[in-house]
Amino acid sequence: MKSMKRTALRLLAPIAVLTALNPLLAQYAPPPPPLPFQGFINEYLRADDPYMNKWDFGGSLRARYEAKEGFGMPGVGVGGAPAVNTLSLDFRDKNTDVNNEYFMERIRYRAGYTDKWWSALVEGRSSFVQSDERFAYFANPLPPGTVNRKGLGPESDRVDLHQAYITLGNHKEFPLSLKVGRQELSYGEERLVGAFAWNNIGRVFDAAKVRWQNAWFGADFFASRVVIPEDEVFNVNNDYDYFWGFYATSTKVPKNLLDVYFLARNASQSAISAEPSPQFPQPSARDIYTVGGRLKSKPAEFGNWDYTLEGAYQFGDFRDRRLGATSPLLTQDAFMFVAQGGYTFADAWATPRLGFEYAYGSGDSSTNDSTHGTFENLFPTNHKFYGYMDMVSLQNIHDVRGELTFKPCPRTSIAIEGHGFWLADTHDNFYNVGGAPRTGTTLTANVGTGTGYGVNQGYGSFVGTELDVIAGYALTRYAQLEGGYGRFFVGDYVDASLANPNFGSRDADWVYVQINVNF
Repeated sequence: MKSMKRTALRLLAPIAVLTALNPLLAQYAPPPPPLPFQGFINEYLRADDPYMNKWDFGGSLRARYEAKEGFGMPGVGVGGAPAVNTLSLDFRDKNTDVNNEYFMERIRYRAGYTDKWWSALVEGRSSFVQSDERFAYFANPLPPGTVNRKGLGPESDRVDLHQAYITLGNHKEFPLSLKVGRQELSYGEERLVGAFAWNNIGRVFDAAKVRWQNAWFGADFFASRVVIPEDEVFNVNNDYDYFWGFYATSTKVPKNLLDVYFLARNASQSAISAEPSPQFPQPSARDIYTVGGRLKSKPAEFGNWDYTLEGAYQFGDFRDRRLGATSPLLTQDAFMFVAQGGYTFADAWATPRLGFEYAYGSGDSSTNDSTHGTFENLFPTNHKFYGYMDMVSLQNIHDVRGELTFKPCPRTSIAIEGHGFWLADTHDNFYNVGGAPRTGTTLTANVGTGTGYGVNQGYGSFVGTELDVIAGYALTRYAQLEGGYGRFFVGDYVDASLANPNFGSRDADWVYVQINVNF
């Protein structure tokens, strides 16, 4: 594998020049196109026939190269051989393969129609991957009825249906509408429910959603089942994983936007084995109910300052079948809290914004009682929040984040941010971005001194720090170029977990280059 550091320097040299001249900006957002773009087919059809405005034909192509050093690869064992146990661990230094570089392409193609009282959309998707060493599906121990599969990796799903839905209603004339079919669900900032757009496949649900909208608030009431990506077969939903609830937003709180929500996830013991080799691991049995709210300042209401506060509490029950089919049913008692704020230097060149954030997801304080205290992250887009290297989820974690973003010109967005991570409770695991606990050679509570992850309550809680630099440039009204570099500096907890001389710990590096073309 080519040297990550040399690659990063070549790719990010323009960013280094810009950041040397200026302060930086907050959470990264791609730069907008210089001019609106309806799509090549739409522009052609609508040029001479105004009735064609009801139709929508188009799509997008996204191509990305990623190189990773120090990242564990599910299914890969010592020397790259198939793993009897999961030995390719995040941040492991010796006797395993933790370097991976691959190419991914995602094509989405859609056809839609909008009338006064109804609309419909069908969107296909092709997700291609080359050279990815990760297994498409790997579990140890294997849930009954599932099979480990190498395939083309967990982000390959070559031809499938992404969305297909119909909407009935017109909120200009009537407060109720109905949307039924395969669709994305995205609420708030996507901390708990999101479309997971960074992923080469993404996330959709087979859902029915009723929306009530008036001058005081808008509220979605939905019932759904998450769709299970599985390459080479038509994707179906998980019949045993039921997700429902409501999400409401009001603009009537002075100077603020207020969200309130109730989210329920009911998965039976069969959910984890719903499909033989899913690209995304499926859940163990649980009935978890989440009640929460978010308060966000409206733009310019507090001058150049902005803030967001969000909190949620969970109750219900949880059973981790990865520890055995007879594992006890535990009472869910968990919560999360996020506070973020920033200041935009509106009169300065490049409009820099400095932001800070604290995020907390509770952990389990004991492995020997009847309570499960680990926050359930549900269906998030974690890539946006807890480091762009995707090492962390909102579970058993303290995350302190600093952000600096700026726009040196209208077509360019740049962000630099840093994170500090601590376990919320050392009696619990260190969870990956997908919400799975990191474990060593077994799934038992303690894997042995320095021989891998697990519940290591005698170790320090400091996981490490991450530094990210991301930049994007709008090439044309239909194409965007983006790239980034990240480095994760391991802390005491990782060092202690991998202290065995046959393991060892190391920092991790990540670099990517991406182009997105709309058509």
